[in-house]
Parts: sequence; structure tokens; C-alpha cells
Amino acid sequence: MKKSLAILVTVTLACVSAQAQKKEEERLKHSGEVLMEILNIPDNIPKYWLDRAECVIVLPSVKKAAFGVGANIGRGAMSCRSGPTFTGPWGPPAMYALEGLSFGLQLGGQATDFVLLVENNKGVNALLGSKVKLGGDASAAAGPKGRDAEAATDVTMHAEILTYSRARGLFAGVSLEGSTLRPDGSANNNLYGRDITARQIVLEHKVGTPEAGKLFVSELEKASPRNKSDPKSLETAK
Repeated sequence: MKKSLAILVTVTLACVSAQAQKKEEERLKHSGEVLMEILNIPDNIPKYWLDRAECVIVLPSVKKAAFGVGANIGRGAMSCRSGPTFTGPWGPPAMYALEGLSFGLQLGGQATDFVLLVENNKGVNALLGSKVKLGGDASAAAGPKGRDAEAATDVTMHAEILTYSRARGLFAGVSLEGSTLRPDGSANNNLYGRDITARQIVLEHKVGTPEAGKLFVSELEKASPRNKSDPKSLETAK
């Protein structure tokens, strides 16, 4: 009887684990699909800024109804360039969560996709900790667009994270100040089937890119194979 119960518990736990892993795989795959769509629309993320990003975060299908104090409002994935100074190929993705209130967003009734560019190693290191408040712990600004993207404002030039949104077919820079970003620990554990941190995934490459994340990584590699940041700004990367 006890043996049968133990087998039942083991099988049940295995099924739950498999379902959790499948859920994160679907979320990661969706993040890659959204990134591909955005990178293939006219007037998308300015190449100037994408080429200077150390990491890219995609948070697909965020619903307006989810906004609220302390509520999880978006879940997605982050991939970073590999190497000690972020000059190598894009590496395996870690799962991330966006939380909190943002008073500046007007999302309407439809889901909104967010893309965040992490523009320097200070921003990367902040995101690999616990919670990061955008506009507080890490400077953030609405991403510039169009022909004047290179000649951005001083605020944009010094921002650690640039943020964009796509809703109702419109792609634009958007402010997410006041929201928080954090590594989604349980999602990472479920996706990779082991206890693992975001730092171990994106910097130490303790795991390879899963099948569900290959579209995400390949689209970044195709769109921006080289980091064109000022070399001096990369020397202090850790």
C-alpha cells in the first residue's frame, strides 16, 4: 500500500513538473514570436540602440486588467550577449517578471507587448539581483524612434534601460517608471528543470539554450550580431 502510494506521488509530481516546464516553454516561445514580429515591422526598434544593448527583455501579451499594486503584470524572457564584456553571441534566456503600478500607461482593452533594451553593464548587474525599480534602482526612459533615434535626449543617452511597447498595431517608446523587474526564479527552475539563478543562465551559461528559446536567440543574433557600444564602456563589465 505504501509502495503504491509512493509511486502515485512520484508520478503526480512528475506530471506537475512537466506541465510547469511546458508552460514556461510556451511563454518563452511566445516571447520569441513577439520579438520576431516586432523586428520585422517597419520603423521598429532603432538598430543604433539595439546594436548597443547588452541584453534584451521581451514581455508578451501584458493585459491592462493585470495592473495593480503588487500584481504580476507581465512575464517574459531576457537574453544577453555572451562574454565578459558582452561582445559574444546572444546566450540562453532567463525568465523575468514585470510587476507594480505604472500611471503613464494607456493600454486600452488589448494586450500589450513590451521590449526592453538594457544598454550598459550597470543595468545588467542590477537586473541580475532581486527586484529593480525602473527609474529608481535603474534609470529608464521611453525608447527613441525614427530617424532622430541617434540624436536622442540626454535622458535617453544616460538611461540604463530603454522601453518600448506594441499595442493595437502601434509600436512606440513608453515609460515604465515605477514598475519593477525581477528574475522569475520559479519559472527559471521550471524551464531548466533545476535550481538555477538568472546570473548562472545569462552570464555563466550553466545551461544551453532550450529548443523553445532558439527563435528568441536567433532573431537577436540575426538583427544585431555585434555589440557596437563604446569599447571603454564595456571594460568594466563583470
